[in-house]
Amino acid sequence: MDQIILRSIGHVSCPRDEAKDDFWGNVISTIKLDPSQLRAEATLGLTEFSHIDVIFYLDRVPDEKILKNAGHPRGNPDWPLVGILAQRKKERPNKIGISVCELLEVNGLELKVRALDAIDGTPILDIKPHIKEFVPSPEHVRQPRWATELMKDYFS
Repeated sequence: MDQIILRSIGHVSCPRDEAKDDFWGNVISTIKLDPSQLRAEATLGLTEFSHIDVIFYLDRVPDEKILKNAGHPRGNPDWPLVGILAQRKKERPNKIGISVCELLEVNGLELKVRALDAIDGTPILDIKPHIKEFVPSPEHVRQPRWATELMKDYFS
């Protein structure tokens, strides 16, 4: 397989320094973008959007913890055995996280957001405006019951 090299464009600053599964809804984070990678005008127009998609690198997941197979979500045997690509666990093959979060403020290369489920110091790979039309037919989205149960307190 081809090797892909990515460069961080910034990092997360927030009060959480441990990747716990729930209660991200009221976490306020600052995304500090790197001025050596981006100019201040890179965020121009972003304030017109209520939400952003944040792509980040799960840098604190040890390589030996990466999952390449199936498991029960959160280790709960009451939920079905599903493959890593059918879950959103952090122990992913490429350690890439993606989160939709509320954009509260833009101050040059600093973005204040709510409900970003990334811990303090997490490297940011990219940011995109969240555009609702990128979810084709949201009324037809389906998911298994276990996923709804798992997410019950995620953003509480």
